[in-house]
Amino acid sequence: MIVVKRFFDPKLAQVSYLIGSSDTGQAVVIDATRDLAPYLEAAAAEGLSITHVTETHIHADYLSGSRELAQRTGARLFLSDEGDADWKYAFAASDGATLLHDGDTFDVGSVQIRAWHTPGHTPEHLTFIVTDTSVTSEPVAAVTGDFLFAGDVGRPDLLEKAARVAGSAEAAAHDLYRSLQGWQAYPDHLQIWPGHGAGSACGKGIGSLPQSTLGYERRTNWALKPLSEAEFVERVLSGQPDPPTYFAEMKRRNKLGPDVRRTTSPDRLSLDRLRSVLADGGLVIDTRSALEFGAAHIPGTLNIPLSRAFTTWAGWLVPYDRDVHLLIDDHCAQCVSDAMRDLAMIGLDRVAGFAGADVLDQWPARVGPLGRIAQFDARSVARLQDAGEAAILDVRSDTEWQAGHIPDALHVPLGALPARLEALPRDRPLVVHCQGGTRSAIAASVLDAAGFTGVMNMAGGFNEWQAAGLPVTPPA
Repeated sequence: MIVVKRFFDPKLAQVSYLIGSSDTGQAVVIDATRDLAPYLEAAAAEGLSITHVTETHIHADYLSGSRELAQRTGARLFLSDEGDADWKYAFAASDGATLLHDGDTFDVGSVQIRAWHTPGHTPEHLTFIVTDTSVTSEPVAAVTGDFLFAGDVGRPDLLEKAARVAGSAEAAAHDLYRSLQGWQAYPDHLQIWPGHGAGSACGKGIGSLPQSTLGYERRTNWALKPLSEAEFVERVLSGQPDPPTYFAEMKRRNKLGPDVRRTTSPDRLSLDRLRSVLADGGLVIDTRSALEFGAAHIPGTLNIPLSRAFTTWAGWLVPYDRDVHLLIDDHCAQCVSDAMRDLAMIGLDRVAGFAGADVLDQWPARVGPLGRIAQFDARSVARLQDAGEAAILDVRSDTEWQAGHIPDALHVPLGALPARLEALPRDRPLVVHCQGGTRSAIAASVLDAAGFTGVMNMAGGFNEWQAAGLPVTPPA
């Protein structure tokens, strides 16, 4: 009989699967992250051995754990050999991987896994059709990776936007349309086990259902509705958000071969060492909440709260060629390991040290004033703008900006902000806003660390501005 375990990482909105055969004690893991413990623990709890490891495609949003998991368990590694020469796994031969093509199968005990080539999101993408042969010859589910989601499909523009393959988005959209026609061969009761949930940047409207059925998706998913190929292509390419900057690095590393995850413990930094790091231009991430950071922070530090969005914004803003130092709330015993784990999921392994909040207490007496970022409501910001006493900086996405924005505001999406600081005015204070206050708080810390003076945060964001009836361009 089949055994299925689903693993969801809320900070990546990523899903991986352990699928086992209770009669033989074998199991396959599909789309593993670098956090291997959950798979090993689940297999042990079910009396299974991980004998097979595979993945649906070369991932862009996290560093794959498939290679390391296969090495650690002695499992056979199965990798796609579809797509063109630019999208082959460079480490497949050295690791002795079995290469998969459309229609290939492998057995995990009584569970059969069949590879179905479904290009569109990426050229080499595979969907895995799962059959429990101990009870039926008909498939029970499809592990769809970034092909079909609950309520959406995988975006076809990542190669162009993240990997800079010019002109590839439209061709990929046509491939995706043709791949979707393949669902016609499958029954409504087929379960859909997708590779992402709501919040992932690998789609623009992914639903929150943990899994679905093909019949339900046929009724509710726009991409499975009767559309011409031209209509589908236009719709799937419109409104896609910009991919985080780290996606290109993940594609590169996952293709060449992800490194084994480092598990070293960083040193605790004294005030003097933290001060030296900052004096040398080092990167210090304050992981406390935006309110705590705004009220008092060490000048020159970057605020990325250790929340659900921590991994994503670290990927946008933290370079891969520098050491990272953390400032952690002392009341959170797990925060250092949690932050390191979250950074490791996207290959940011260079955590060189951490400091506790005690350095904040010592800083004023031994170094100088702590930094502060004033918090303003929408009406106060409107008055400052009217009086010419501040400029407004909108750090939302292009799509949000186009849907409506504050008149005369400047616009730089948060992810692009570090590269565009020179274009921003320094002759008057900047008030930063996003939709609800989360991104603007991070942006304010970027500006503050870069030496902008008098930076302010509109904590209620554009939502508050609209609710207050203040002017919007274009008018609603």
